[in-house]
Amino acid sequence: MDIATQSIDGGFAEPVFNAQAVFRAIMDAMARPGTVQPLPRLARPPVPLSATAGAVALALCDNDTPAWLDPPLQAEAPVKAWLGFHTGAPLANTPADAHFALIANPKEMAALDGFAQGTQEYPDRSTTLILLVDDLASGPSLLLEGPGIEKTSMIAPPGMPRHFVEQWKQNNQRFPRGVDIILAAPGHLACLPRTTRIKTMEA
Repeated sequence: MDIATQSIDGGFAEPVFNAQAVFRAIMDAMARPGTVQPLPRLARPPVPLSATAGAVALALCDNDTPAWLDPPLQAEAPVKAWLGFHTGAPLANTPADAHFALIANPKEMAALDGFAQGTQEYPDRSTTLILLVDDLASGPSLLLEGPGIEKTSMIAPPGMPRHFVEQWKQNNQRFPRGVDIILAAPGHLACLPRTTRIKTMEA
């Protein structure tokens, strides 16, 4: 299949309804950090972009939201063509220019403070990171506290960035500035908004 065909295929079958379903799952996950929201396979992007991350990008990105791709995604012309065709989002040159960042290899990603942090007046001008993870249960446990969490909540995505808990603590301290994270796993997603605190990480 050539790049042109790959870039046109695999979008939402029912754009309005599918986008609403994905958006609702993201809003629920942001409101209740650490909860796992089911997400059916609504998009078929070219590899290595996953179906979940692709659906999130289709629901959130548009021609006003520059998107940054990490090196494994940047290297794939079909991925760039697919995102461009279905979302119209321009590609950001640097992480600091991005509204959204798609990260296929979180373990090797740039530091959180290298992405747009927003400003005190406009904290929403920060980057939302969409991290592709294999699942939400097989990695080191992250104990979550904060708004939207009754007492504590737990999530365990594998392959997270190095020193993630320490980086996240610094992200908390920049509030109201800072980044938010969407964890995109096969068939599911979960969110870490900047207000969420990670208490411990078990070995």
